[in-house]
Formats: sequence, C-alpha cells, structure tokens
Amino acid sequence: MSFTLFPGTRLALAQDSLAGLSVGDALGAQYFVPGNKPADLLDARVPAAPWDWTDDTEQACCLVATLAEGDFDRDAFAELLAARFEPYRGYGPGAVVMLREIREGLPWPIAAAAAFNGQGSCGNGAAMRAAPLGAWHADSLAHAATQGVRAAEVTHAHPEGIAGGVAVSVAAAFAAAARLNGHRPDRGQLLRATAGHTPAGVVHDGLAEAAGLVRAGVAEAAERLGSGGQATAMDTVPFALWVADRFLDDYPAAVAACVVAGGDVDTTAAIAGGVVASHTGRDGIPGAWLSAREELPGWLPAAGGD
Repeated sequence: MSFTLFPGTRLALAQDSLAGLSVGDALGAQYFVPGNKPADLLDARVPAAPWDWTDDTEQACCLVATLAEGDFDRDAFAELLAARFEPYRGYGPGAVVMLREIREGLPWPIAAAAAFNGQGSCGNGAAMRAAPLGAWHADSLAHAATQGVRAAEVTHAHPEGIAGGVAVSVAAAFAAAARLNGHRPDRGQLLRATAGHTPAGVVHDGLAEAAGLVRAGVAEAAERLGSGGQATAMDTVPFALWVADRFLDDYPAAVAACVVAGGDVDTTAAIAGGVVASHTGRDGIPGAWLSAREELPGWLPAAGGD
C-alpha cells in the first residue's frame, strides 16, 4: 500500500462500507416477505419502503462505534453488542443466549467458547458485520486480518467462524485500497488476495474455488459455493465475496446477484454490499435505496447523514 490513512479518512471509509452493508441487508431482507419477487430487482423494481435492517446491521453499527486507533477493543465491543442487541432483528437462538449471558456479566471468552456445546459458533455473524473494519484498515491487509480475528473472537470461537470474519475484513480492505489507488482490480484478484490472508480451512478453500470461477454465472457460483442456506461462514462467505469480486464497481448489480441467488439473502447482500461500497463509496449506492433503508440507530455517533 502506498498511502497513509488518518483517523478521519479511516472513519469515512468505514462509514461508506456500513452504508453499503446496511442497504444490502435491509433490501435483501425484503425478499423474505411473501409477494416480493427477486426477478423484479433486475428490472429496477424494488419493494416499497421502509426497509428494516436486521441483526447484520445492528452488529455492524456496534463494530463501527468501537473503531479506534490501535487494537480492536474486544471488551468494549462485547459490552456494546450485549447492551444494544434486539432479538427481534433476526438473531439466531444461540446468539441471543450468548449476548444475554454477556449482558448479565459472563465474560465474552467464556460465553463464546461455550456456544454449540463447546464447539463455538461457525455461523456467519462475524462475517456479516466485518466489512467496515476492513475498510478502516485499507492501508494493510495484514492488519485487517489480525483485527478481523480480534473482532470475530468476541462471539465466534470456532475456527471457521473466525475465518469468515477475517476473509470479509481483508476483502473490504482490499476493495477500499483499490479505491484509494484509483484502479479496478481484475476479476479474481480480490479473492486471491483474501484467500492469502485467510486461515487454512473450509472458508479458505471456498475462496480458492471461488477465484477459479471467474467465467461462471451467478447461478453456477451459488450452486458451487452455497449461498448461505446453512447459515454458516463456510456456506456464505465464499459466494458473497465472489459476488463482490465480480461486481466490485457496480453496487446495484452485486445486491441483485445476491437476491437472485436466494439463500440467506440479507446476509450475502450485507457482506457483498459492505465490500463493494468500500470500493465505490457511498455514491455507488442508489440514493433511493439509501432513502428507503431504515435510519441507522441514533446511538451510533458515526451515523451522521444517514
């Protein structure tokens, strides 16, 4: 990387990523509502406003509110997650139990390690909130990976759950760095760079496979990689980042690809949207979509203008 980032620039990059994440999440969630047809999005017809966001956005807002110079503050993040989470936003039962335990005083390392009978969570929660953290670290993919581990560990003790958070952090850092350097990477480059900083395992292998699908269509990629139907990092992150790599300079097309693919649409669209907006900036998001999205929570200091 050939640039230096100051705190204000880091925050601006993270805010842009959060805008893309939250719009993707909120719009994607509309396609769980009966009567909303994914094919309509290809014709630029979208569901009626307002679009409520889900736990993907709520957790990402907590993450952005915690961002600061130095190592990511895991204790502060855990405290904020526990204080702000609203179960009706779509949290899984395991996440609700964990966050309630943390709210009641159980240290987060114990709560995270106890999840799923001591295996830890391999779900996509760490990944779906991670893009703004990566955008913040646009000057170093290595730092994005290191801090991605720290942010993921607060709720995910399973190696694959952590790997999902790392992968999205690195992808967003790569996308934001390309924006600052003023170039559009070749297809597959984002995926290869991300795989290079993602720990060995199923998520890593999925990214490597995704990098080889540069000529595939959306349906084939979703079939090969999974589109979040199992709600795990392994089944979600490779496809969402394949979408980001394919449509890195076209935010509406990225979200449309996630919607048409089906599966866990709000989460794949949140991940892809957060990474793509790290590259396009807020201006890449249709203004009507930003207006339709539910306002971000008032407790988020960085929400100005949203």
